[in-house]
Amino acid sequence: MRKVDPDKYEAKRQQILKAAIACFSAKGFHRTSTAEICAEAGMSPGNLFHYFPNKQAIIAGIVDAERRDTAAYFADAIKADDLFAELLGFMDIVLALAADPAYARLALDISVEAMRDADIGQRVARNDAEIQAALAALIAEAASRGQADPGLEPAAAATWIGALIDGIFGRVAVDPTFRPKDQAATLRLLITRFLGPRGR
Repeated sequence: MRKVDPDKYEAKRQQILKAAIACFSAKGFHRTSTAEICAEAGMSPGNLFHYFPNKQAIIAGIVDAERRDTAAYFADAIKADDLFAELLGFMDIVLALAADPAYARLALDISVEAMRDADIGQRVARNDAEIQAALAALIAEAASRGQADPGLEPAAAATWIGALIDGIFGRVAVDPTFRPKDQAATLRLLITRFLGPRGR
């Protein structure tokens, strides 16, 4: 049996995911065919199915990749000296992602798919729970250092930050005049008044 090079195998998977993201962002999950993903990736259907058995597995792969990226981000963020600044920086990233039409369409498509497909729904729920936990840990540690309001319950504060993030993407979907990056100053002020220590 031929040995599989794990680095090459993972590189091929990433190549397919990148191609799929481009296709899904342009046409959505259900209007994108596997043939179009193959064309974008520059490979045959047989080759693609060696790495992902079907389109749902590709969507699951995108959700899992987002999970790994987010976990790595928060693993670094918690090491920073100013955790409140890290939280504000995270929200700047959220605004930048929401301002990217392709990313915003993909994020909303994944949210809809999570309600249709149980497996995707479980993966998205797991990602959301991990983000909530990471935000709560960041807020709790910031409060312990005097960088955030110690009177707030970290998990509850993280829940509202998560709702705010969901709302940003929802606003993008329904209001074509909403420009996420134009809201950066207001969002920073809102979070500072909500979470910041007195006098910040």
